Amino acid sequence: MGLKTKITVVVENTVAVDGTIPEHGICFWIDTGATRVVFDTGQGGALLNNARALGVPLEQAESVALSHGHYDHTGGLKALLQVAERPKVYAHRAVFKPKYACNAQGQSRSIGMPALSMESVRELTRDLILTAGPTQIADSLFVTGEIPRVTEFEDTGGPFFLDHGCSRPDPFLDDQALFFESSRGVVVLLGCAHAGVINTLLYIRELTEGRPIHAIMGGMHLLSASRERMDRTVEYLSRINPGLLGPAHCTGTEATTELREAFSSNWFPCHAGASVEFDAP
Repeated sequence: MGLKTKITVVVENTVAVDGTIPEHGICFWIDTGATRVVFDTGQGGALLNNARALGVPLEQAESVALSHGHYDHTGGLKALLQVAERPKVYAHRAVFKPKYACNAQGQSRSIGMPALSMESVRELTRDLILTAGPTQIADSLFVTGEIPRVTEFEDTGGPFFLDHGCSRPDPFLDDQALFFESSRGVVVLLGCAHAGVINTLLYIRELTEGRPIHAIMGGMHLLSASRERMDRTVEYLSRINPGLLGPAHCTGTEATTELREAFSSNWFPCHAGASVEFDAP
């Protein structure tokens, strides 16, 4: 029997398995048979409970990759690093910068990595690997590092800033995706795709020398997307023609519904508790 990579959704806004807790955030467990990797950690309130309910052995995690520095992706770091045996952490340098969201009235709130998560990275990890460019995590697993912005219709998905006064827009240099090859094509895991889901996929196509993309799972941050952005996103996804599409987390209810209607035969319900296996190439 050939090797398989199994992806389990540990944390997501919605749940599919009794005993799991919904939480605004996302966390994927990746088991290649040779290594075990956590991609994002949710806010931290659901991670340990959901892992127990799903039989996910977090203590065996050898590496942790972070998609970007928001609290709903990094808040569970301390809990994870306390149970795992000093795993490596893969993240862009900008993950650790202050981050804010700004409302229409100009009021801001901090949405960056919690202080306890930052402390745990310093104290409980084997190595911190900074991922400015494409970086290999294991034999088959990579993160993109910084994603070039080439589409004219995508933006970062909201009023996000690097300062409390909301004067310095966050360019999300830290936004990255995780990908690996399977027998049916490339599998892509997204945190929030603040770089733009199509920018992300185009870059991964470049990094994999044009190989077909078989599966796309995770947050796409389309909840405030314009009509043009949604239309163009569906158009590009249709060209890519993924065999499996699982929008989650920050994609937004309306955008998720639209994507489900457009790709109904390829739909993957990316809720906490869902899992899928991919054969090795």
